[in-house]
Amino acid sequence: MSNFSGFSRRAPLQTSVPRGDVLGRYASYTDAQAVINQLAKAEFDIKGVAIVGRELTTVEVVTARLSYGRAALSGATSGAWLGLFFGLISTIISPFSTQQIGIFFAAIVAGAGIGMIFGVVNYSIMRKRRDYAASSQLLAEHYDIIIAPGLTAKAHTILGTAASAHGVHAAPHVPTPSGTVESSESTESDAEGSDTERSDNAAK
Repeated sequence: MSNFSGFSRRAPLQTSVPRGDVLGRYASYTDAQAVINQLAKAEFDIKGVAIVGRELTTVEVVTARLSYGRAALSGATSGAWLGLFFGLISTIISPFSTQQIGIFFAAIVAGAGIGMIFGVVNYSIMRKRRDYAASSQLLAEHYDIIIAPGLTAKAHTILGTAASAHGVHAAPHVPTPSGTVESSESTESDAEGSDTERSDNAAK
């Protein structure tokens, strides 16, 4: 999930989990990225800030059932794109002519044919082990943003969040159920009524 830019230097590989305060805990990697982007826009020193995924899980989602027809179509499509690439190169390096146009389309057709054959052969070999197509990814149950202890307060000020004892976002306020509110209000009314009766008795 790491994104590398040509304008940044690659950080050294970590040999252990980063230590520090947990600035926040987020359900998705995108949410954690958004927080770091917000800190960066505020000119915060984000060097050394880490996103740590906890409780990693491998997820594989089945996308389609494979067949000879689907394998042939997929292979032909991939081969056609490859043929288009070589056809364009041939057209660029050679002078434009009617013959060159024929070579261009012939490259696409040849690429599609070769790709279709390769797709069918590959499917016939792989179908004994797996007869479906799937996409796999590594997900975490939640993502923690780890930050140096000396920068935690400043980061929370920028984000407008509160920190608990462990640096995690404070839990949101949970409203009291309506039944509880009604019962408490009735209890307060009863108490006020009792106090009034006592005052009357004392006056008498």
